[in-house]
Amino acid sequence: MAASQSPCKLPIIDLTKDNLKPGTSSWTATCDSVRHALEEYGCFLVVQDHVSAQFEKEVFDVVRELFDLPTETKSQHNLDMFVGYVGQLPHAPLHESMEIPNATTIDGVQAFTDLMWPSGNKRFCETMLTYAKSVAEVEQTVDRVVFASYGTMDHLESHIESSTYILRPLKYTPPEMHNNVDVGADVHTDKGFITMLHQNQVNALKVQARNGEWIDVDFSPASFLVLAGDAYQAWSNDRIHPPRHQVIMKENKERYCIALFAYNYGMVNVPEILIDEKHPLAFKPFDNFDLLRCFLSRTTDMSSSTAKAYCGINA
Repeated sequence: MAASQSPCKLPIIDLTKDNLKPGTSSWTATCDSVRHALEEYGCFLVVQDHVSAQFEKEVFDVVRELFDLPTETKSQHNLDMFVGYVGQLPHAPLHESMEIPNATTIDGVQAFTDLMWPSGNKRFCETMLTYAKSVAEVEQTVDRVVFASYGTMDHLESHIESSTYILRPLKYTPPEMHNNVDVGADVHTDKGFITMLHQNQVNALKVQARNGEWIDVDFSPASFLVLAGDAYQAWSNDRIHPPRHQVIMKENKERYCIALFAYNYGMVNVPEILIDEKHPLAFKPFDNFDLLRCFLSRTTDMSSSTAKAYCGINA
């Protein structure tokens, strides 16, 4: 079976190698399951074999080491387009995060490491680079399944070639440390194509399915949450649902997460095969990073899809 229902009602899809052989019944079932999950929920939990339990522990060890740095060190991380270090905010006291652009390249991860540890931190750099590359492989597998399910495989190679990855480690402190404030992240949608989310044992994420139902996501460090962003909504001509989501801290334990965001360079067009009588063209060609800039400008509703406001034909 390619998919099943978890207690949180999100599909669980097996993306291990046995289900990824084109032409087999398991491949067809996997394509159908991924497409249904992204159209109805905008996300699914994935069974994978890229990140072992031992390596997962190593990853969260170095993430903790990163957030244990002094605030003045972390605050040096400022980026022109992105948000750099986020933390110590009165309206979001539980949340800390940092972003590593070009996270699947040694130059990208090394530049971040050198900023945080001028004397070097080989363990952090090697662990984060290996992790980002491994998770990017899972993300590209999802892309391959999505493109196959929509009959757009002739667009896949150019899509992957134009992809870039941003790695964001996140930390949420317990509510009891902040007068029982429990909101770790406000309601929002992501702005790229796919977010690959990995967490420690502390659950706090809620996602909203297409039917409006809010679902508490329960997943272990052994799995990933695959979450569609606004760019996939526009690319798919409004078939894929970019779920609104938020973080509500229920446990008085620290929550560590790592999010890998997949963005694309260049102009993105809706494939012609996805335009028909039932699905007339809904989005103009768009630049993924301009879409992100539109969101960061705060000129659109923070809690809803930016794609419709930025490049929707009827916006």
